[in-house]
Amino acid sequence: MERIFNDSRVYEIVLQGFKTLQPFNVLLFIILLVIYLFIISGNAVILLIICRESALHSPMYFFIAALSSLEICYTAVTIPKMLADLLDEEKKISLNGCLVQAYFLHALGAAECYILTIMAYDRYLAICKPLRYSSIMTTGLYINLIAAIFIGGILTPVIETIFISILPFCGPNRIENVFCDFPPLISLACTDTRLYIMVEFIVSSIVILLTSAFVFFSYTRIIYIILRIKSKDGRRKAFSTCGAHLIVVTLSFGSISFMYIRVTSSYSVDYDRVVGLTYAVFIPLANPIIYGLRNEEIKRCLYKLLLSK
Repeated sequence: MERIFNDSRVYEIVLQGFKTLQPFNVLLFIILLVIYLFIISGNAVILLIICRESALHSPMYFFIAALSSLEICYTAVTIPKMLADLLDEEKKISLNGCLVQAYFLHALGAAECYILTIMAYDRYLAICKPLRYSSIMTTGLYINLIAAIFIGGILTPVIETIFISILPFCGPNRIENVFCDFPPLISLACTDTRLYIMVEFIVSSIVILLTSAFVFFSYTRIIYIILRIKSKDGRRKAFSTCGAHLIVVTLSFGSISFMYIRVTSSYSVDYDRVVGLTYAVFIPLANPIIYGLRNEEIKRCLYKLLLSK
């Protein structure tokens, strides 16, 4: 029996992707490549501007720079492989490679949840406690917060990764998705996976529900304070600053909640592919648009940099 198990063990995973769109693979490759280049260049420009302009050396822009760095790393985990698969008929990845991709997908995704939470806390202090803001949000504090965010992101999916790495995989080896993730990997295991599904659900729920609850509380207080501002210009400026963050938060927490907060091993293939593309491609695409094109300070500094050249 041991010999049979070893012979049937899965060493490669096949990513099915969008089988019905195979005739348009070249067109999809071009579109996805343009999106990826825009994500990388847009976030790189944001980083460059924030680093160069001393006027933007404040906690809010420091957190935006950290978010841009995360988005560059996050898309590098999934999109290059997606681009390669669009031109490759086999679309294979090793089992270990698939597990590593899923780990970094969750690690960077968790770090993004944490940084969006910290950004909400920063806006809460700036609007609700403006007189105490500089004394609370010191340089040492926001550097420590960024360090904690990255360390927390690295540690968050460790338990899930260890649990899934010991699962037996003896076929089938096909994932109906465009990249590797923990839920479809668990569904391939040839053993009872209820415990593993529960662990995945608990870890995801803790991260998503706690961070989204903190963000909701922060913005409830922020909106309450903004509505009490008598000046229309003051209200407009406050809503403009927080509105961009709310858009990113809603897209991010909405998509990952639909994806991971569920206790089941079965899932809709088309549903997961669409949601997966949303948080792997379209949310990172929104970051440079919202924080770059819609941010007046960053646009002003960008114009200044271009004119100086």
